[in-house]
Amino acid sequence: MSEQTEKPRARRRAIEGRGADSPYATSEGDASTLETREAPGLFWRYSASHEQLTEAQRLVQIRQGLPANFYQEVKRLFSLPEKHLAELFNASISTLERRVRDKQPLDVVASERVDRIVELTAQAVDVFESIEAAVAWMSHANDSLGGQAPVMLCETEIGAKQVRRVLTALEWGGVV
Repeated sequence: MSEQTEKPRARRRAIEGRGADSPYATSEGDASTLETREAPGLFWRYSASHEQLTEAQRLVQIRQGLPANFYQEVKRLFSLPEKHLAELFNASISTLERRVRDKQPLDVVASERVDRIVELTAQAVDVFESIEAAVAWMSHANDSLGGQAPVMLCETEIGAKQVRRVLTALEWGGVV
């Protein structure tokens, strides 16, 4: 089997194989423990289905708007402060909270950025072969990316290209 086919399968197993005792579990439990340890379920469910979608299907989802509670999940998963969330989602925190409360979707710009974050996080999982390592790498400043956290570069496609370039270099041992 080719390495290209094996990596998405390994990623899918890692994401889908999260047990109830995992820090990425989505089942009910002790609320205080889950609040601090649980990684967002919606993020990983979308990630698991993301590779199955065509670009046209992804575009339809982006235009319709992804669920607004993605902002909360991205905040928890990547430990982002509110200032960075507002930049990344191109909206104030109060606007994002109102969208969640009123069950309104994210706008097209924010939805595209979420799609980009999911895509790059999946690539990082493939490279690091670990969800935890991928999330840590996406969350922390990186010298190869001008001292910025990769997740914050998902604000633009040019930034995302830089992240892809570094991930590809890490995977194949190339020069950054």
